[in-house]
Amino acid sequence: MGLLSDPIRRQALISLLTRLNAPICVVCYMAGVAWFMGLAFEPFTVRTYMSENAMGSTMVEERFPAGERALVTAREFAAHKKKQDGMPVNWLVKTMQDRGLEVFTQTFSRTLPFPDENKERFIVKGTNVYGILRAPRAPRTEALVLSTACSPGDTNNQAVGLLLVLAQYFRNQVYWAKDIIFLVNEHDLIGMQAWLEGYHHTNTTGMDWSPLQGRAGSIQAALSLELSSDVVTSLDIVLEGLNGQLPNLDLINLFYTFCQKIGVLCTIQGKLQRNDWDSASGYSHAVQTLMLMVLKQASGRPWGDHGLFLRYHIEAATIKGINSFRQYKTDATTVGRLLEGMYRKLNNLLERLHQSYFFYLMPSLSHFVSIVYYMPAFGLLAVILLLRALGLWVQLSAPPQTEDGIGDVEQASPGVLSLLTPLVISHLTGVALYALPIRFQEMAVEHFPVSETEAVVLTAIAVYTAGLALPHNTHRLVSGEGTEQGWRVLKLVAVLYLAVLLGCIALLNFSLGFILALTLVPVAAVVTPHLPKLLTAFIMVILSPACTLLFSVFIFQELQEMPLSFQDGWLLFLSVISQGILDHSLYGSLVFPLVSLLVYPCWLLFWNILFWK
Repeated sequence: MGLLSDPIRRQALISLLTRLNAPICVVCYMAGVAWFMGLAFEPFTVRTYMSENAMGSTMVEERFPAGERALVTAREFAAHKKKQDGMPVNWLVKTMQDRGLEVFTQTFSRTLPFPDENKERFIVKGTNVYGILRAPRAPRTEALVLSTACSPGDTNNQAVGLLLVLAQYFRNQVYWAKDIIFLVNEHDLIGMQAWLEGYHHTNTTGMDWSPLQGRAGSIQAALSLELSSDVVTSLDIVLEGLNGQLPNLDLINLFYTFCQKIGVLCTIQGKLQRNDWDSASGYSHAVQTLMLMVLKQASGRPWGDHGLFLRYHIEAATIKGINSFRQYKTDATTVGRLLEGMYRKLNNLLERLHQSYFFYLMPSLSHFVSIVYYMPAFGLLAVILLLRALGLWVQLSAPPQTEDGIGDVEQASPGVLSLLTPLVISHLTGVALYALPIRFQEMAVEHFPVSETEAVVLTAIAVYTAGLALPHNTHRLVSGEGTEQGWRVLKLVAVLYLAVLLGCIALLNFSLGFILALTLVPVAAVVTPHLPKLLTAFIMVILSPACTLLFSVFIFQELQEMPLSFQDGWLLFLSVISQGILDHSLYGSLVFPLVSLLVYPCWLLFWNILFWK
């Protein structure tokens, strides 16, 4: 404190930071990237452990014997689904009632803002069927959920069969202290959204659904099952939920512990566990797993039906069966025993899962990186913005000198309107990017030979591209030629704005904040009107939010070992844009409004600084 309170020492410190500003920024950026890459290195990680005492031991005997019966039930379900060309509601109701459950249905409908060409749907109508197994030994104030989706074709038939047979098996047990809800939802996430809104008496998305006639207690945890073959080689757990939310780490630890106990191969991000952490190949494998999780979390979309439970503070995950070329096979009986063991442990909970981490990254199922270790990587990038702001503040504190050595007060005080104009125009461009694609789709379809979905995506790209010209030298519309002090004040505002924005995003979704910081911080630190215009403009476009998304698409496919040609990658990029807009409209994903209303306008401010005259 003495260093800051002494004016002489404070001035010396400011002078030092100003003089070494650029080298310190370069070191911080390189250190931030190196820190992030080191997160997959074993000394940075912590071995997973169970924090919840009620789930600390796996000393339960799993006795589920009916794997073959589950496959027979799955074939019956597939036959009825094919006969009705959709979800066999009546058959499901009768089957659940025969197993002793209280059975209810919920109808729902939703008209999408524009057609979803990936799943070929526009007006969605469906029915959810759920059965409640009442707890025989408790006041029925708490519940667990086991869900699976009725998917088109042959997808997920085995999951429905296993769910129905598990319901019958659970019905014959007397140790349940919580209600168990067995849910079969139609139209994947849309059906799950309708059921959750109906269960919690909320309607945040404008969907039409019928009120639920039967309810259980407060939902403590949920698992969603995806199983599309009679045998699987491994079970993959999917964590990423809406807006980058993650379930409590103890739920993942519970899955991993029972996989180890029963002898089931388990994966995360589709990648098996490796023990050679000290080798180059082991480290590379961990980095790939970590980066896949970061890219999925940054997308903000729910990667399974479980993702919508997390917004209601319900710990949930999706367990997906994978049948690959591996010789190791796991049958339905083993999968049933795994689920039985997990639900018996969740049945022991006396309170919601809260003792373990909610903010973490996982390079493997046996190791995790807590927020204490990964947040400094973002902090090293964010401190660059503060250092650049400090340098600008020092430059602005001393009035510019004229040729005779007298301070030019007029040049030192840029007009307020010259600063407000680019701020307002940039944000109005962001509002246009957010609102116009959906509102103008009908007009675009009438005048151009494109579909509604293509019209939405192309309108978004057109507004984004037009934004590069709209704020260009907008300060001159009001106050004539810009001043040297004027661009410094605008950059100071933009740098502080970006620092606050990235900090808030990183608190909500670390992965999204870190990826944006990787590309936007160099732009904010370097850009001035005195740089070569053409080269700097090209670099700024490469580091813009849209190109960041494009590069992320290619990197994601490479990490999944499914590389794309440029043409296929471009088509996938356009599909990702449409899905991002749909996810915001249907489920409330925040990535699209964040980028269009805040991140893109902030980037436009730096674009305006580059062309300041």
